Amino acid sequence: MKPILVFQTDFTYKEGAVSSMYGVVKSVDRELEIFDGTHELPQYDTWSASYRLYQSLRFWPEGTIYVSVVDPGVGTARRACVAKVAGGYYVVTPDNGALTHIDREMGILEVREIDESVNRLRGKDTEGVAIFHGRDLFGYTAARLAGGIIDFEGVGPAYPVSEIVRHEIHEPNAAPGNVEGIFEIDDPNFGNLWTNISTRLFFESGFAYGDTVRVRVLHEDKTVFDHKVLFHQSFGFAKAGEPIIYNNELMKIALAVSCGSFEKTFSLGFGAAWRVSFSKV
Repeated sequence: MKPILVFQTDFTYKEGAVSSMYGVVKSVDRELEIFDGTHELPQYDTWSASYRLYQSLRFWPEGTIYVSVVDPGVGTARRACVAKVAGGYYVVTPDNGALTHIDREMGILEVREIDESVNRLRGKDTEGVAIFHGRDLFGYTAARLAGGIIDFEGVGPAYPVSEIVRHEIHEPNAAPGNVEGIFEIDDPNFGNLWTNISTRLFFESGFAYGDTVRVRVLHEDKTVFDHKVLFHQSFGFAKAGEPIIYNNELMKIALAVSCGSFEKTFSLGFGAAWRVSFSKV
């Protein structure tokens, strides 16, 4: 069976960019299966691109080729690459931080820079285009790889995994009865905020389902949230409209408002400037 192609971008569906990429794939090989990861990533946000890869890649079958295009440096000297990931996966992406979480959580075995002299769309009046590598380079190369026209070595020259561009990863701090971390990402549809604190570390620090926990959120050293909040397995253990600490789908500690938006209700966000602490009451 040929590998599945999965695409994530910040393109949205408001115009024809996604359709054009998929048209290129089907022009290379009509048999290839294409699925959407998301096309609603925040514009230019390579951190979110990296996190969403980590969130979903390992749940696809071995051999899946994931194309991630959030590319504020398109057309410049930044590398376009294909990374071989432990578990038999491939990620086709600009090397601009988008591989950070996958490298840390799954492991990148090898990375190759795409050779544009071979693996670039030609013959459709695209030679002068520098701003749509999602179509002309990443989608095209992914299709050639999935279709067996090239193997991994045919992508282009290898370069050291140590040279991959990486975002800084912030580690949580823990002590008995107290854990501190950051809000790494949000769940934008429901307004939940996910921390960088593993549920395992939370339990090891003395917290248990059913506890009421003091939660403090600081934004650039200013306290913006300070409440006692229930910790439990799921949203329904809190009354509608009340906040809750829960174990999210990635076994990380997260905060929500039952039947509401934690992010909007309390005007909070995510990133290194949003620090959160949990302490026993």
